[in-house]
Amino acid sequence: MDFDDRARLDASQVEDVGGGSRRGGLALGGGAAGIIVLILALIFGVNPAEILSGEEGQPAGLQPGTDLSLQCRTGADADQSEKCRVVGVVNSIQKYWEGQISDYRTAKTTLFSGGVDTGCGYADSSVGPFYCPADRHVYLDLSFFDELHSQFGAEGGPFAQAYVIGHEYGHHVQNLLGTMDLAGRGSGAESGSVRLELQADCYAGVWADNAVSTGLYAQRFTDADIRQALDAAAAVGDDRIQKRARGRVDPEAFTHGTSAQRMKWFKRGYQSGDPSRCDTFSGSI
Repeated sequence: MDFDDRARLDASQVEDVGGGSRRGGLALGGGAAGIIVLILALIFGVNPAEILSGEEGQPAGLQPGTDLSLQCRTGADADQSEKCRVVGVVNSIQKYWEGQISDYRTAKTTLFSGGVDTGCGYADSSVGPFYCPADRHVYLDLSFFDELHSQFGAEGGPFAQAYVIGHEYGHHVQNLLGTMDLAGRGSGAESGSVRLELQADCYAGVWADNAVSTGLYAQRFTDADIRQALDAAAAVGDDRIQKRARGRVDPEAFTHGTSAQRMKWFKRGYQSGDPSRCDTFSGSI
């Protein structure tokens, strides 16, 4: 994944707030760790909010954020710095969707460490990356990418990160289009929640196919880049996570789709480059 060194970055689309110790309500996560929390809640009959907003595990003290506008100015910066790479990915994703949705509204990405207050309540890092429709922000603790490799067995890499960010912005697109309100939630292999998540995977693939046209990248993504995305998608499939967490698979508790489904829908988006091919709500998935 190689940025155009001369491309200009818009750091205003990403803020780094550091870490804090405040508590609040529940923010539902879109990441792999969030699935683990939901699985534990189902196994032990615990309210997920008690896991996410209890006193245990709350970050202590404050960690300062970074003014990204001072260090993330060009594509060359994005190739050298993880936070600047996030800026570049976010810029590219939003530039693509601005061209697809006439009244597209920019969604800021908030980088945090440990925990963060959001429009959806307080969330800590155990939730994983997530999108909050109440304030239209994507929230991301960069330590998740280390966990994606160390705890979930993914290869990792820059494009695995880009896939995760593209997925969360897929939720923003769903929010703008009203899909979130129509999809319903719940759990289970055919649930609205699973269909919503698979569509976000497909939208991430659509962006990946069109990313070079946004002017941020020097060339199309390589086969190795796409393999990183597919590997990450497989690592956070419901079946694989359930198997690791409790040794068996329960389709009735699915919330995001299987590894095979997540790879399938990302590939559908990437191979077509067409958001209209991402209809996960009609027919089988």
